Amino acid sequence: MEKNKSKSKHDMHLDEMDFAILNYLQADGRTSFTVIAEKLNVSIGTIRTRFNRLLDEKVINIIGRVDPAKIGFKCYAQIAVFIRPATLKEQIAQTIAAMPEVSFLAGTSGDYDLIVDVMCRDNDHLEQVINEISKIEGIFQTKTTIYFKVYKYAQPELSLLDLY
Repeated sequence: MEKNKSKSKHDMHLDEMDFAILNYLQADGRTSFTVIAEKLNVSIGTIRTRFNRLLDEKVINIIGRVDPAKIGFKCYAQIAVFIRPATLKEQIAQTIAAMPEVSFLAGTSGDYDLIVDVMCRDNDHLEQVINEISKIEGIFQTKTTIYFKVYKYAQPELSLLDLY
C-alpha cells in the first residue's frame, strides 16, 4: 500500500482546473484565491485545496523572483563541463548544484557532460567560480560562454503542453 502511495505522488494527474490555476499564478503570483475562484467560477475552498495540493506535490513553489541585473549580478555565463571518468558525473553534479552561483544545471548528451549556468557579480567573481569548478576531482576541462545580454528569462509557457 505504501508503495502505491509513493508512486501516485510522482504520477500526479493535473487537470484543466489545475493548469488554469497555474496560469493565473504564473501571470501574477500574488493573485488572490478569491480572484482565481471568481474567474474559474468555483469556491475559494476549491482553489485553496488545489493550491495546497500543488504545493505539497512540489508542482509549484513560492519564491520572490528578482531581476539579477537590478540587484548587482552583472555577469552571466554558461559553463560546459567535461568529466572523466563518467562514473563521477552524479557526484560532481551534486557538488556543483550546491554552489550558490549556479542557477541551472543539467546533464547533457554530446561533447560535454554537464551544462552549468551561473550568475556572478562581475568577471572576477566568474573567474573564481570557474576555478572552483575546475578543481573538482573528475573535471578535466571546462568551456565558458559569457552572456552579454539576456533577452528573455521566463518560466515555461503552459499552453505549449496542448492540454485542452
